[in-house]
Amino acid sequence: MSVLTPPRSAHSRRAGRTPGARPGFSAWANRHRKWLFAAPAMIFVGVLIVFPLAWTVYLSLTDSQGSVRAASEFVGVQNYLTVLSDVERFWPAVGRTLSFTGVALACEVVLGMGIALLLWRPFRGEKWVRVAILLPLVATPVAVGMMWRLIFDPNIGFINQLLGMVGIPPQPWLSGQDTALGTTIFMDVWQWTPMVVLILLAGLTSLSEEPDEAARMDGANAFQRFFFITLPLMMPTVIVAILLRGIDALKTFDILYATKGKGGGSFHEVETLNVYAYGLSFDYNQYGLSSAVLILFFMIIIGTMWLLTMRKKAVSK
Repeated sequence: MSVLTPPRSAHSRRAGRTPGARPGFSAWANRHRKWLFAAPAMIFVGVLIVFPLAWTVYLSLTDSQGSVRAASEFVGVQNYLTVLSDVERFWPAVGRTLSFTGVALACEVVLGMGIALLLWRPFRGEKWVRVAILLPLVATPVAVGMMWRLIFDPNIGFINQLLGMVGIPPQPWLSGQDTALGTTIFMDVWQWTPMVVLILLAGLTSLSEEPDEAARMDGANAFQRFFFITLPLMMPTVIVAILLRGIDALKTFDILYATKGKGGGSFHEVETLNVYAYGLSFDYNQYGLSSAVLILFFMIIIGTMWLLTMRKKAVSK
């Protein structure tokens, strides 16, 4: 018995395709429409990222200095060798960058978790407290730096006047080699802890209450419920907060420049890699060396991001 097939229209026979089929490009575009719609934005963002990075890599391989229009010669990795052998400025700047980031990040995560736990449960005046906590996050870092610079001023600063009332002599908060870095870390913690609070509070709000209630029924106290129930469930969120805030802290420049100016102070008390690269570019016009510092700094940030991302994946599993 023969199989009967529905007859095709004359137009379909002429086109050589079944009814309802799309032309080749239209069918391909329909299958990949999500990429086509996103392509313009992706290309634009890609150009904004790739071109500056490629130009910086190119400058790091030349002896560009003095003027951006001056002729430069290709020197290969000589700038990197010069920078890596600089034990007076580069390696101390690396140490300050890591110290600033590590101490500030640890304080912000611990304080952020504590404040987020306090705000987790509803209480009277909760909205006003949340608004007050977020106020430092609203201010620009330069304004925050100038404000704290006046507060810590050795002559007219409020802090030294307050210490004088209890018989303590004025302290060189921003000019002392032993106090300048710690003071700037305090400024960073004051401004950016609210950001960590927002991230951790969002994570706490999304947690289910059933594990905590079950532990409470079994007789676990508040500390046991936090360390064995809440904290393990919050670890993916905590790592996200560390990742976002850690990368931002590594790149801190505005507060340091607003409080200490060029060179991170007279003795480079708070000169991080960002401040060091800025000085090489705009104070000494050593664009090749500055680009080499920035590429090395970029590699440090990428390495830190990769380690934290791997840690997040391990915790998620």
